[in-house]
Amino acid sequence: MTIPANNPSLKSWVEVPPHSDFPIQNLPFGIFKTEYLSPVAGVAIGNYVLDLVYLHENGFFDGLGLPVGIFNQPTLNDFISLGREKASEVRQRISELLRHDNDELRDNVAAREIALIPMEEVQMQMPIKVANYTDFYSSEEHATNVGTMFRDPKNALLPNWKHLPVGYHGRASSIVVSGTPLHRPKGQIKPPDAELPIFCPSRKLDFELEVAFITCGETKLGSSIAVNNAEDHIFGFVLFNDWSARDIQNWEYVPLGPFLGKNFGSTISPWIVTLDALEPFRVKGPEQFPHVLPYLASEGERNFDLMLEVAIQPETLTETIVCRSNFKYMYWNVCQQLAHHTVNGCNIQNGDVYASGTISGPSPGSFGSMLELSWNGQRPLHLDNGIERKFIEDGDTVIMRGHCEKDGVRIGFGECKGKILPAI
Repeated sequence: MTIPANNPSLKSWVEVPPHSDFPIQNLPFGIFKTEYLSPVAGVAIGNYVLDLVYLHENGFFDGLGLPVGIFNQPTLNDFISLGREKASEVRQRISELLRHDNDELRDNVAAREIALIPMEEVQMQMPIKVANYTDFYSSEEHATNVGTMFRDPKNALLPNWKHLPVGYHGRASSIVVSGTPLHRPKGQIKPPDAELPIFCPSRKLDFELEVAFITCGETKLGSSIAVNNAEDHIFGFVLFNDWSARDIQNWEYVPLGPFLGKNFGSTISPWIVTLDALEPFRVKGPEQFPHVLPYLASEGERNFDLMLEVAIQPETLTETIVCRSNFKYMYWNVCQQLAHHTVNGCNIQNGDVYASGTISGPSPGSFGSMLELSWNGQRPLHLDNGIERKFIEDGDTVIMRGHCEKDGVRIGFGECKGKILPAI
C-alpha cells in the first residue's frame, strides 16, 4: 500500500534534527497542555508540537468533514472513533501543510507562531481514556524463558501456547502516561523458606518491554473481526511498560492468573504512532508450526521491524541500556491477537489498549524483563558506576525507546519513562 505521507523524500519547512523520532513521515497524535492551554490534541514534528485545535478552527482542515471541536478535547477518543480512514486523511493533510514547498502555514507568520509550540513548553498527557486493557503473552522466547525457569525446560511452553494467542484482561484505570512516578506495590509474598505468606512491599519489582496497539471503530457484542480485516480497527501503536511485581505474582497467579502483581500500574508512551506510519517497516513474523486454525491464518507481512531498548537510570546517576530487542520477534501478530480476542463475540471499543506481552529476542541481551535478564536474580546485571541490579530498586527510572529505520527515514515513539518511589 502506497501512502503519500510516507514518501522518504519528503522534507519539512520545520527543522527536524538528525535522528529525531518525529520527521514529517511520522506525525504521531497525542494530547498536550501548556501554561496557557488546557489539554488538546497535537501532532509531533521535530522538536515541536502542532496544535490541531488552532489548525481546525482556522480553516486548515476545511473539506475533511471533521466535527466541530473534535481536537479540543482532553483525549483522542472521539477522533479515534472516526476510524482509521479519516485519521489517514488528517495525517495526509498535515503532511501537506508541513512540506517544505507548501507556503500555506510556512509563510503565515502569525498562524505559524501560534500553531507550532516548542516541546519544552508542553506537558504530555494520557492520549486516550482507556476503555479496556488486554495483555497478551505472544513472544515465544519470553514464554520459553519463563517456562524453563519455573517449570520443565523440556516442556517450557504450555500445550495451548502455539495454538492461540494467550492473554488476560488487565486494569485500565492504572495505566499512566510516561513521566508519571509509581510507588512500589505491597502485597502477599511467600518466601522460599517460609511456611506461610507474609505481607510486605514487593522485593522483585520488574519492567516488561511491550508494544501496545489501540483500537478504533466499535463492534457489536456477538460479532467478530476477521484476521485479514483486523488492521481496519487498529489506529496506532505506543510503547508500553507493564510493570510487574514478580513475587506477588508468583504467589497469587494460580489458578486465575495475574492480579495485584500487575494492576498497580502500567506506563504508556504519549505519542500514538499510526499504523499508516509503520507501513514501510512490515516484515514477516516467525514461521508458525503447527499450523494455526483457519480463523487465525493471516496473510502477508504482519510484523514490524521496530527496534526497542530499555535503560535503567538509578537516582542521581547516568542510565545504562540493559536490553535491545525488536517487535518483529513476536510469534503472534496483532491481527491474530485481535481476531482471537473477538472470535467469541467480544466487542471492542474506541481506545482499547492491547499490549503485546514481554518482547524478548533470542539472545540474553534481548530479553525484555529483569526476570529474564537476571534469571530471577541468579545473575545480577552490572550497570555503569559499578552498581548491580537483580530487579528494580526504589529511585530507579526505567526508560523504554523504540524506532523503525529504513531508506533514511526514522520513525520513533519518544520515551516511555517511569520512576519507582518507595512503598507507602
